[in-house]
Amino acid sequence: MKVIAFNGSPRKKWNTASLLEKALEGAASHGAETKLIHLYDLDFKGCKSCFGCKIKGGPSYGKCALKDDLTPVLEEVEEADALILGSPIYLGAVTGEMKSFMERLIFPFLRYTKDDAPAPSLFPRKIHTGFIYTMNITEEQVKKVGYERDIAITEEYLRKVFGHSESLLCFDTWQFNDYSKIDQDRFDVEKKAARRREYFPRDCRRAFEMGVRLTNEVAAPLTTRMANGEPK
Repeated sequence: MKVIAFNGSPRKKWNTASLLEKALEGAASHGAETKLIHLYDLDFKGCKSCFGCKIKGGPSYGKCALKDDLTPVLEEVEEADALILGSPIYLGAVTGEMKSFMERLIFPFLRYTKDDAPAPSLFPRKIHTGFIYTMNITEEQVKKVGYERDIAITEEYLRKVFGHSESLLCFDTWQFNDYSKIDQDRFDVEKKAARRREYFPRDCRRAFEMGVRLTNEVAAPLTTRMANGEPK
């Protein structure tokens, strides 16, 4: 069983990356092989609307036709049993790197069929996905600005293509090692620090539990298929 996580943050050792590592620890604790991919290490762009993935009988039908650093990563996705995406919120949305990745990850498998069609996805099987969001604002502010709608849309696309999706939201995160060096007067640094001490360990546990949950949910049907002599 293989679980792959994708870090959509430019930081490799901060909130999003740390939570993804915890999720993978949870998956590994239940026997999964795990891998963390930092998207900012890769040279790639978003979808170019070539529609090579939609040409019936074409060499790239159901696959992204672009060739770059993301190509081998997308090949790994087809062998994975669960995916965990993670991104901070920048300017009200996931990072540009994560958005470009999602275009290349989701669109090749998405069929132009009616919503009630029996096979809306070209992905060869059902797998589980999770998405970890980190953000600087509070839960109350998130409700006011309407982030929930975009998160729900992403969750629906992941569910439509892969079969299952869930989200974990982490609020009011600690952004800098030293707030005194940053041009800002918006945040109460002591409150931020207290929030970090109290809530981030909880977020880490929630991420760990997501990794465990995704692995366990995959394990049961996988065991059944193997017992029946079916492929993964």
